[in-house]
Amino acid sequence: MGEPDSTDPRTGAPGTLYLCATPIGNLEDITLRALRILAEVDLIAAEDTRRTRKLLAHYDIHTNLTSYHGAIERERAADLIQRLLAGESIAVVSDAGTPGISDPGHELVKRAIDAAVPIVEIPGPSAVMSALVISGLPTRRFRFEGFLPRAKRDRRAALQRLRDEECTLVFFEAPHRLRDSLQDMLECLGDRRMALVRELTKKYEEVLRCTVSEAAETFQRRKPRGEFTLVVAGAAREPRAEELEDTADDVTERLRELLGRGMSTKDAVRTVAEECGVSRGRAYHKALELRGQLPSHPSDQ
Repeated sequence: MGEPDSTDPRTGAPGTLYLCATPIGNLEDITLRALRILAEVDLIAAEDTRRTRKLLAHYDIHTNLTSYHGAIERERAADLIQRLLAGESIAVVSDAGTPGISDPGHELVKRAIDAAVPIVEIPGPSAVMSALVISGLPTRRFRFEGFLPRAKRDRRAALQRLRDEECTLVFFEAPHRLRDSLQDMLECLGDRRMALVRELTKKYEEVLRCTVSEAAETFQRRKPRGEFTLVVAGAAREPRAEELEDTADDVTERLRELLGRGMSTKDAVRTVAEECGVSRGRAYHKALELRGQLPSHPSDQ
């Protein structure tokens, strides 16, 4: 199925607005469709024209560029809508990833909808989704919060509002604010599991899986570099009595299965604690009980 046509302005029909995802680091992470659209549109509205020029030069694309960043978003949106209504096709791109996600784009989309301008989203890389799936934290439910507020008081207030949120939390953070944000997370959310994902898809990509306190300690010793995506475990929910009984049965059965296969107590406890959401101490106590019922294994020696 082809793209909507950018109509000749003499017909009075508007052109098409394309929301075009671009690489978050590695220039190879762009779709063939995105490259075609960037080459075919009349204009590319870019958050940072310097970065976009590098991408276009890499693929020998020579489409005209115009700036479209936060400081001029409202003013420039009105101009772009007029060009779309005149029949031009325009692609919007951010520095990296999908425009409109913590980057300019939303204002233009709202105005395009009001003006009945066709809108087409060209999917591609997402730092949010990439960091989430590589973090090792639950992915079934998550909440993306973008950048935390810069002011300490506002940042702490935002984190306090998220304290009881049970789904996985995802944030963006700049390197010069990382230390303060980690300290505020520790004080407002408590010491939970998290993953710090840095330089995604680039040469020095790094994923640090640890607790919030370990992350805070690490970056007190080490200077943060590059943009970070922070994935933080949700709040632990207090289980109901019947759920505690079910969990106890699950822990017992899973431990019996793993120990019966010959897995060491240490590995079985770690596996069951992660799978069943119980403390390692509780799983270890149950494993010791079961070890009295099972023959010893060389792996425990």
